[in-house]
Amino acid sequence: MGADVGFAMFDTAIGRCAIAWCGDRVVGTQLPETSSAKTRQRMQTRFPRTREAIPPADIARVVNDLVALLSGQPSDLGAVSLDLDGLPPFRRRVYEAARRIPAGDTVTYGALARTIGAPGSARSVGNALGRNPFPIIVPCHRVVAANGRPGGFTAAGGVGIKLRILDIENAASTNAAPARTTSARSAPARSAPDKTSSKTASATTASAAGSAANPLAGAETPAGRLGFDPAAAVARLRRADQVLAAQMHRLGPFDLPVRPTFSVFDMLAEAIVHQQLSTKAAATIFGRLRALGAGAGGRPTPARILRVSDDELRAVGLSRAKVLALQDLANRADRGALPGLDELAGMDDDSIVARLTEVRGIGRWSAEMFLIFRLGRPDVLPLADQGLRRGVGLLYGIAPIPTPEQVAELGERWRPYRTVASWYLWRAVELERNPAGG
Repeated sequence: MGADVGFAMFDTAIGRCAIAWCGDRVVGTQLPETSSAKTRQRMQTRFPRTREAIPPADIARVVNDLVALLSGQPSDLGAVSLDLDGLPPFRRRVYEAARRIPAGDTVTYGALARTIGAPGSARSVGNALGRNPFPIIVPCHRVVAANGRPGGFTAAGGVGIKLRILDIENAASTNAAPARTTSARSAPARSAPDKTSSKTASATTASAAGSAANPLAGAETPAGRLGFDPAAAVARLRRADQVLAAQMHRLGPFDLPVRPTFSVFDMLAEAIVHQQLSTKAAATIFGRLRALGAGAGGRPTPARILRVSDDELRAVGLSRAKVLALQDLANRADRGALPGLDELAGMDDDSIVARLTEVRGIGRWSAEMFLIFRLGRPDVLPLADQGLRRGVGLLYGIAPIPTPEQVAELGERWRPYRTVASWYLWRAVELERNPAGG
């Protein structure tokens, strides 16, 4: 690359992106990392001889088109000039074919392989797209695995950011015509109930609900934000499931409130306290715990929890099992073995569940509640939740209460928005218990 190569950062609806250029040709784009500093560092690593600069007019137009596309506006990036020099012919063919996929559509890796005249090379196509230097301009997010599964995505945020971009494009295309996008799916989650009662599940849903997909690297996730387009999710569910669609109007508009997450330690400590208790009792005990082990910010800290005695922890109302669970959690956090919010932002759902359930007293259900109500992940179906299963029984006429296997089978039609379906199922139970409260 010559001395005329530069890069620039720019804000979009999905975060701060970057673009690098050489003359009037784009040499690379970058989706958001977990912070602006990391995005900049990533660009400097990828293009070590670049300098941050104001983009020339041709590149500025590309930036404007990228911003427009990621905000749900029609934008044609097919004419953008890319620097493909040095790329193997196979990768060039893959990228050229991918650029012809319209916004609002998806194709499978196998279909793209056939398009370039290389049937049977779906894996090689996937590898090529995983090394795509031009995300969004070469829309690798529009290529999915067989049976509508989302496939991989190498950007920070993983498949979640892929689905978010598809949501934006689907929402734009739905305004004009029914979306033709293939449902993006992932393997059904296995679930084993932890020791949290359905009463706690209902209370958590009603009073501790919160979400903020793609949490930023920092002390607290942003309040009031979902990491996916709820309108697009509802529209997809209406098309996918006539039974659910028929009930959505009665159940009301999708309204998943957001609760801030100060830290993974804080969230898990609160989850441990709330297990098998009413919301009011748990709030009282957690308030006592805060007073006992709070740091300067008024929240329990690992170091302070480790300094207090077992008797002091028991005195606030914690059972012996919860004391042991809190101490294990504090030990893990104190030695850096607990993932932070920025690390979780780059992990897929199953990996997060695996990491969180390493903590004593945290089962799969608790981890799934974190995914839904703290991270706002779009495709979580907590099969062990009694309230959710009861909602399935109410809407689909399954008695007695359906098994996790029955719910999992039904849930296939709700991908990639099983979180939204779960909310409607919980809402159905709420309305049954309190018809006047709808």
